[in-house]
Amino acid sequence: MGFSQIRYERQGKLAILTLDRPEKLNAYTGHMMSEITAALDESDADDAVRAVIFTGAGERAFCAGADLSPADGDAPFASKDEVSDLSDQRVRDGGGKLTLRLFRSKKPLIAACNGVAVGVGATMQLPMDFRLASENARYGFVFAKRGIVPEAASSWFLPRLVGISRALEWCMTGRIFGAQEALEHGLVRSIHAPGQLMDAAMELGSEIADNTSAVSVAMTRAMLWRLSAEEHPMMAHRVDSRAIYRLSRSGDAQEGVASFLEKREADFTDRVSADMPDFYPWWNEPEYE
Repeated sequence: MGFSQIRYERQGKLAILTLDRPEKLNAYTGHMMSEITAALDESDADDAVRAVIFTGAGERAFCAGADLSPADGDAPFASKDEVSDLSDQRVRDGGGKLTLRLFRSKKPLIAACNGVAVGVGATMQLPMDFRLASENARYGFVFAKRGIVPEAASSWFLPRLVGISRALEWCMTGRIFGAQEALEHGLVRSIHAPGQLMDAAMELGSEIADNTSAVSVAMTRAMLWRLSAEEHPMMAHRVDSRAIYRLSRSGDAQEGVASFLEKREADFTDRVSADMPDFYPWWNEPEYE
């Protein structure tokens, strides 16, 4: 599939998704949202892809936020149309549409933040499983400085990652902060020299891809993201009991045990496209997604 505002390419078991508007500091548009969504559909359907790495084109920015003045009227967020019914689909936030799709990914998502990441450039990284930062990375949840509120479901994601107090401070002040502060408060996993950032992201993706079962990872991702928000651990117990019961009878489980006993590397062959447990997805996806 051809894209105009992103690049999507395979490198072995990894997919690299690059936000590709360097002349606009990779500013986010509705068209970019559609292309990222299409690329995620492609990665989920491709059993050869084991993880997806996101980065930005150029040396200055991962994504400098929403393009507030797209020449073609390509609004990145809710429609400018006046509507009286707030349940109207035109009210929906385009950043949230993207983060909900990222949340539903069956493949691990890794952000390699190579520069400025403000507004949606920061919030789109929150549903990703790992966030690695360049020494040049800068983050900002700047919405209060623009007279709006945090978007992209970040009021759900951000406190889970950094705690409510830090999330409130970053969002209420709207200040820009560096990679070291992001690391200290758990927003990012690690900081790297600019020339080593992608190598570190690919090393992490390859560690997952080369050593684990794709079905196990897909289930683990869904379980940790969804079940950690439940009010009682019984919901997690119900799901992991079913998952253990089903997966323990799978080909990958047999291979995992055999490789351990034989002291060799495992060769997992179960596929996310065909071998997920029969109760997956166990949740009821709301129509709003």
